[in-house]
Amino acid sequence: MKKHSVWLWAMLYAVVLAFLYRSTLTYLVARWDGDYGYGFLIPFIVLYLVWDKRKELRELPSRVSPVGLIPVAAGAALFWLGELGGEYLTLYISLWLILAGLCWVHLGWRKLRVISFALIMIPTMFPLPSFLHNKVTVYLQLIASKWGVGMIQAAGMTAYREGNVIDLGFMVLQVVEACSGLRYLFPLIVLGLLLAYFFRASLWKRIVLVLSTVPLAIFSNSLRIAITGVLAELWSPEAAEGFFHGFSGWFIFMFSLAVLLLEMWVLGKIGRREPPRAPEKKVSAEVSERTSLGPVGTPLIPLLALGLLAATAVISHAVEFRERVPIVRPFTMFPMTLGDWYGTRMSMEPKILEQLDLHDYLFADYVNSRGETVNVYVAYYETQRKGESIHSPETCLPGSGWLFREAGATRLPLQGSKDSSMKVNRAFMEKMNTRRLVYFWFPQRGRILTNAYQLKWYVFWDALTLQRTDGALVRLITPVMDADQVSAAEERLHRFTEQFLPVLNEFLPGRDAG
Repeated sequence: MKKHSVWLWAMLYAVVLAFLYRSTLTYLVARWDGDYGYGFLIPFIVLYLVWDKRKELRELPSRVSPVGLIPVAAGAALFWLGELGGEYLTLYISLWLILAGLCWVHLGWRKLRVISFALIMIPTMFPLPSFLHNKVTVYLQLIASKWGVGMIQAAGMTAYREGNVIDLGFMVLQVVEACSGLRYLFPLIVLGLLLAYFFRASLWKRIVLVLSTVPLAIFSNSLRIAITGVLAELWSPEAAEGFFHGFSGWFIFMFSLAVLLLEMWVLGKIGRREPPRAPEKKVSAEVSERTSLGPVGTPLIPLLALGLLAATAVISHAVEFRERVPIVRPFTMFPMTLGDWYGTRMSMEPKILEQLDLHDYLFADYVNSRGETVNVYVAYYETQRKGESIHSPETCLPGSGWLFREAGATRLPLQGSKDSSMKVNRAFMEKMNTRRLVYFWFPQRGRILTNAYQLKWYVFWDALTLQRTDGALVRLITPVMDADQVSAAEERLHRFTEQFLPVLNEFLPGRDAG
């Protein structure tokens, strides 16, 4: 194929993909900060890996492969799943599959294998979905806090941990989201992949090298927290939180790199050395003359791929799949009297509301004549757009020190309701000597859901069938004064839910709204 034809195909694909994934790529680049700040480097790494294989690519013929239409079609299908389901990660994977499929269509399987590692590196620039990012962040915060306290205590200092808060006596260290270790974990995984790629060793050694980056990142972050606590006592809290807090990130990363290089040296000493790779066989001059970055033969298969992408782009921009469904009545009108329960409305700080990105909420404490209390929190979203998700109590509460016990879904019987029972999440929470019982669930367009994966599926399905993505989170918490009073708290929360639920349903849009 002539060189100008190659550039023509590339330009056509670029225009269609830019039209199709413009908002997706804009959001992707915007996420390349904080924990994903390394994302700007990945495109350059991918280009270098392809450039490094330029000789092998020139020596192999390019052939049209209809098999490449399979990942292109799969990518188009995932595009609709991500677009309607409101999840950017699905859109990222969709774009990646389409790019890989187009390379397969135009280059053929042999050339695709040559650049396979470059294609594998592309997904490392994709941020995690919000609900998964929140879960991983909280989990890493708790581990880093626990290991950091252990290291501080091993150094002979007194330290006490409550969730992700470390009390040193003379100061308090809070392992916030930025210190969870994610900004070490992902770059180290990428670094481990690159080192393994250039590491001339057995496959199992390279796998061990990559897998070791996970515990190494957690250990390094915990060490950073411990050093901060030690320096705060030896010098001053200002010294620990000033220059060292910023410099320690680079120091810990270089320490991790040194550990990985040492690990490579040790692995290289184990067993036999990997024999040098045999040189590639030279192809004939006739074949070399026919090679290019474009396909050889009929353009029918590339035209099918281009037509599929163009049709997807046109439909996605010609049809409106989302509409914002406002709440039936604002929560400012929600009654503060429910039977023998009397409520006091509360408000949340603006910075918290900005993080939650909700459209309306109810936050109140209800007390009955016996002095029993129930805390109510309802968050409503008119639309669950791409990149956003409801913040589940399973990810928010453990970060503030609460330990979930006996957590799981349960069936709640309801009297005087059209439904005889309702499935909710139930958890018994502990923090120091404080105990709480919590119910929470997700009203979603006439459904009651209990986990994030159900949320994602039904957001996609209802966006397709109902053109709606609105939904809510409901969380009810009541104190447990003593461990043997769990049954009393259960009965109290049950009674309140029966009175609260019918009123709540008058405020949330039902399945036929919109």
